[in-house]
Amino acid sequence: QVQLVESGGGLVQAGGSLKLSCAASGNIFTINTMGWYRQAPGKQRELVATITSGSSTTYADSVKGRFTISRDNAKNTVYLQMNSLKPDDTAVYYCNLKMKFLREYDYWGQGTQVTVSS
Repeated sequence: QVQLVESGGGLVQAGGSLKLSCAASGNIFTINTMGWYRQAPGKQRELVATITSGSSTTYADSVKGRFTISRDNAKNTVYLQMNSLKPDDTAVYYCNLKMKFLREYDYWGQGTQVTVSS
């Protein structure tokens, strides 16, 4: 079974930066999409950014220009560089892996807390 291990969360002041990482292990298909989602207390989970194995990216409008997603295909690792953090960015951030072979497979990390103080 695939496992996703996240790291990099923590407490930062508004305007600061933080970098999250997520390493996937197991039987990872070559063609896949990895991404980050977040969920704040009392709110629905939302997509933050995704990146395909071909390096195509998508971003939520709220993070465009501030966050950058990247990946190392050889290591099956995805990163999220977060700059100019705002208190509204406070949430639990979840790593996600999607891949398809006859059916779609969807995997999630354990989540890492990001807290931005004002």
